[in-house]
Amino acid sequence: MEEQEQHSNSPETVIRIRDLYKSFGDKQVLQGINLDLHKGENVVVLGRSGTGKSVLIKIIIGLLKPDAGTVNVLGEEVDQLKDVALRALRLKVGFSFQSSALYDSMTVGENLAFPLKRNNRQMSKEQIRKTVDIVLEAIGLPDAINQLPSELSGGQKKRIGIGRTLILRPEIMLYDEPTAGLDPITCMELNKLINAVKERFNTSSIIITHDLTCAKEVGDRVAVMDEGRFIREGTFEEVFREKDGLIKSFYDYNFTQ
Repeated sequence: MEEQEQHSNSPETVIRIRDLYKSFGDKQVLQGINLDLHKGENVVVLGRSGTGKSVLIKIIIGLLKPDAGTVNVLGEEVDQLKDVALRALRLKVGFSFQSSALYDSMTVGENLAFPLKRNNRQMSKEQIRKTVDIVLEAIGLPDAINQLPSELSGGQKKRIGIGRTLILRPEIMLYDEPTAGLDPITCMELNKLINAVKERFNTSSIIITHDLTCAKEVGDRVAVMDEGRFIREGTFEEVFREKDGLIKSFYDYNFTQ
């Protein structure tokens, strides 16, 4: 009886990764990754460049196939899905690219409207415009609708990229290096936005980063990756309470780059 009650009160798992391996030729990139993402939480995957973070996120959305192991997203085994089912799953999982991946020839409004026109063809122009306006307000750029990407700052492009990901109301958000290349003040603004997105849109998120400040500000849990393995997991305070060799080297690396 106690076990049943404990199970019923446990958080829902929206991503479950077990024994995940991936290599490219002789290079072993992921070496036995295990990770759970629970509903309503932000998990930060923290590691220096080249440790396998971006490969992990691409496997989660089916852009790469694992060599071994399982990735279950919203109850679906990702590498077992056919094209139609995989496309349907991706509508529930928003992927915010490091580069923002905006269309240069489209205005901000057109960039945000594009996923709606492609995936919700029953929506009227008025409904699309209203949805675009709501998202622009949520990301703090309500007056940018007619601007081109070339007219935006790096931080604004990041916001619009997140907004375009949010436009389809995904259940899960995946952020790839959201603060890369930004100044400290803009990084702080992006961190606040990531937290605001979780609260307003009820998302569960994995944030890939090498930015310790980002990890501390947005992560409910932090998993530190080194050479394709997680070497420590917990809250930010738990992870960095005791700086053993690998953790200390990462900490020092982060603040000397």
